[in-house]
Amino acid sequence: MVDSTAYRFSHQLRVRYSEIDGQKMVFNSHYLTYIDVAVVEYFREILGENWLALAEQHVFDIALVKITLNFVKSARLDDLLRVHCRIEKLGNSSFTLSAIITRGGDETVLSAEAVYVNYNAAQGKAQPIPSDIREKLAEFEGRTL
Repeated sequence: MVDSTAYRFSHQLRVRYSEIDGQKMVFNSHYLTYIDVAVVEYFREILGENWLALAEQHVFDIALVKITLNFVKSARLDDLLRVHCRIEKLGNSSFTLSAIITRGGDETVLSAEAVYVNYNAAQGKAQPIPSDIREKLAEFEGRTL
């Protein structure tokens, strides 16, 4: 079991009927969506409601490069899940994020590690993470990244 109290951010969601498979468990690809939703809410919490404007201005726009999922238990229809996420490591243009999905507060369903880059769509390549955003992330996480 992973300690969810080590995460300062979490987002709750409920498993919907369209997300289960023939075995009545969440189909594996939906866990990626759950993490993606939580990551968006994580950045909205830290950078504010208009954080997507940073992408439009080609300042800060995240793109997933790699993700590893560790399936621990199955989630089922109508389960209330909580997706916890935090930045583990902050590089020049990339960051590593860890996430866990829990049910009932402490039962780990899945753990994940993802690598994202700050992507500039106009230039078609990664770019450095701005210093003000780096500071906000470190302040939110309460530690040096």
